[in-house]
Amino acid sequence: MNLIISGTNRERSNSLKIAQYYQQELERKGESWGILSLTDLPPEINSTDLYGKRSQLFEPIQAAVSDAQKFIFIIPEYNGSFPGILKVFIDACAFPASFHHKKAALVGLSSGKYGNIRGVDHFTGVCNYLRMHVLPLKIHLAKIQDELSTDGQLKEELTSNFVHEQIEEIIRF
Repeated sequence: MNLIISGTNRERSNSLKIAQYYQQELERKGESWGILSLTDLPPEINSTDLYGKRSQLFEPIQAAVSDAQKFIFIIPEYNGSFPGILKVFIDACAFPASFHHKKAALVGLSSGKYGNIRGVDHFTGVCNYLRMHVLPLKIHLAKIQDELSTDGQLKEELTSNFVHEQIEEIIRF
């Protein structure tokens, strides 16, 4: 099963809401994608799962990553880039098998007006190093608190249209 990665370990994050939105829209198109929220990472990931070690708690996460052929990364802006926990997650996954020559779509979001442009660019560099194939259409959701309705839907038609265009492309990618 392909995976949507909610790129933060913040509880009840907008990243998870966007991940759920993508999953719902993919399901409407007959696609089955799982969600991996980084809130599900083992609390001791820094000491148990980095540098070739493996904990029992990380094994099912690694299995899901290994099985996936496509990823959608939902990447919130943290201090002008992407969250450190997202990098820790990447570092904890088996290298190079986890991501080597797999496909990725990137979605940035922020509470500011740029939708995490820099963080998505930084993460693109990580993806390139991992030899992932990154979908050229990257989505940047600015002022995310204004974009999401209380039921987790996108309010703005233009935003929704861009997201659906990316969804169509990741399906064909």
